[in-house]
Amino acid sequence: MFIVLLRFSENKAAAAEHMPGHQQWIRQGLDDQVFLLVGGIRPGLGGAVLAHETTLPELQRRVAEDPFVVHRVVDAEILEITPGMADHRLDFLVPAG
Repeated sequence: MFIVLLRFSENKAAAAEHMPGHQQWIRQGLDDQVFLLVGGIRPGLGGAVLAHETTLPELQRRVAEDPFVVHRVVDAEILEITPGMADHRLDFLVPAG
């Protein structure tokens, strides 16, 4: 499981220009069932993605294709998490042990 942090960078002013492509990138991640949750980092610092059922190299490739990353609107950081415990509603995120 991964958390992708997309923090605004030096080209933040170009966000509106690249928003349609970024939104399509998000939709594709959701359609591919790789992205579980997408949202903003408050207050207006960028965005975050919860990703699952992918590998680090696959996710790195996917993130590198985000128009916001390509055009330096955001800097991406990928955090890998190995879930150990979860609320029963999120049991699917915890590997069978």
